[in-house]
Amino acid sequence: MSLPTTMRAMVLEGHGGLDKLVFHKDWPTPEPGPGDVVVKVGACGLNNTDINTRTAWYSKSVTDGITDSGGKEGFENAEAATGSWGNSTITFPRIQGADVAGTIVAVGERIDAARIGERVLIDPWLLAAGTWLDPDRSAYFGSECDGGYADYTKVRSENAISIKTAMSDAELATFPCAYTTAENLVARTQLKPGETVVIAGASGGVGSAAIQLCRLRGARVIAIASAAKADRLGELGAHHVIDRMSDNLEDAIRNASGKQ
Repeated sequence: MSLPTTMRAMVLEGHGGLDKLVFHKDWPTPEPGPGDVVVKVGACGLNNTDINTRTAWYSKSVTDGITDSGGKEGFENAEAATGSWGNSTITFPRIQGADVAGTIVAVGERIDAARIGERVLIDPWLLAAGTWLDPDRSAYFGSECDGGYADYTKVRSENAISIKTAMSDAELATFPCAYTTAENLVARTQLKPGETVVIAGASGGVGSAAIQLCRLRGARVIAIASAAKADRLGELGAHHVIDRMSDNLEDAIRNASGKQ
């Protein structure tokens, strides 16, 4: 298909509060470079990563947690030089948006044109080949490069994951950041079938994803969360849920695991 020359985009003009986000109706549509695909955005989620990048919360000078006022107005002690996900300097203007579901509409050199029309989820972790744990050689979609707060976005082909599902784009756009974060955490443990894993904060997006990913590896899952979330976490695959308000978490974990 022939892409329009301009598109709608929500553009971040610098670190700070919500006033740094400016809506444009005539922003240049991205063109695919060698190895890239252009995706027509069906839906893009709003993630903490997007707020953290806008406010420069990632900078080494910020020691506060994310607060309502900080999220809206930014942090006075934030340093732009280390304000990105990778603690580097962001080039502005920047289109944010890490969690994207959509359809490939154009491809760059070396990419099979048969990919056009594929429905995809974008993996936001642009990890360095061969050294995927090296943050200095990695980037994050919507932070160190433009993301999905626009009609179209581009990304390297291997990060556009083909998907076939009855889920809507809006539903799919809740997956990428949480599940890729959980997968990278679980992968580092080298978890084996039959092992027991304890997941703190299990009712959050990353925690609930980790439950499912650990179960797929054949592990036994002990989840820590509020008592009100126990039934839902059991449905997701947790074998045992420990109330995070327990007087003695260590004893509760040992009891649940059978390790006295």
